[in-house]
Amino acid sequence: MLKLTDVSKIFDPGTITEKQALTDINLELEDGDFVTVIGGNGAGKSTLLNLIAGVRFSDTGSIVLDGMNLTGLKEHVRARYMGRVFQDPMMGTAANMEIEENLAMAMRRGEKRRLRWGILPSERALYKERLSMLDLGLENRMRNKVGLLSGGQRQALTLLMATLKKPKLLLLDEHTAALDPKTAKKVLELTETIITRDHLTTFMVTHNMRDAIRYGNRLIMMNEGRIVYDVKGEEKKNLQVSDLLKKFEIVSGEGFANDRMLLS
Repeated sequence: MLKLTDVSKIFDPGTITEKQALTDINLELEDGDFVTVIGGNGAGKSTLLNLIAGVRFSDTGSIVLDGMNLTGLKEHVRARYMGRVFQDPMMGTAANMEIEENLAMAMRRGEKRRLRWGILPSERALYKERLSMLDLGLENRMRNKVGLLSGGQRQALTLLMATLKKPKLLLLDEHTAALDPKTAKKVLELTETIITRDHLTTFMVTHNMRDAIRYGNRLIMMNEGRIVYDVKGEEKKNLQVSDLLKKFEIVSGEGFANDRMLLS
């Protein structure tokens, strides 16, 4: 499904601030894989996600999705095939547009623009059905401006928009990090429900070890721009936070400095 071969990235090459962000990343995701990605600050998690999304380009290597070589394609072209939810709940939606208008934009992702009624009755019925599964009452507020919603409501809506038109790959960039614990739990449960229902191939970056263990069928740990641990199946199910801490200490020679790693 997704294959990265010898992918590397250097920031500010040839300067005093040169940084080797990624080194020879080789990674292959199978159809339906739900991969959680953890690592300390500066490990390369977000850089890797941004290279896949096309926000930045790799210096070496190739990125292939479902047989398509994406390596040189720009972000807006890759967006036809990918859904993405950002860390900031204010991103991913248009605040001055109505909820149903945001969903209509998501439904038309990758399509040619043409003259037609803005939202068809059949589409409106679909949006109402999908919004109802969020259990946030948004199905009764479809004409409301998105800017009136709370952060959690906007993030749930962004998740729905990213998956409304089934993407070949779903990218989640610490998408619950800015939410309060109760709302974060709700959004993660919705995430798992949608991914399972639609059999989505998913790449989820997180700082939270417990979430990384609990969700998905595969876990990847990164350190200093490299993948240092890749576990799946029963081995992943049996993992404990203490196991990941020990693994990180072995590969890095130090402990996690970020308390968010341990949050439940």
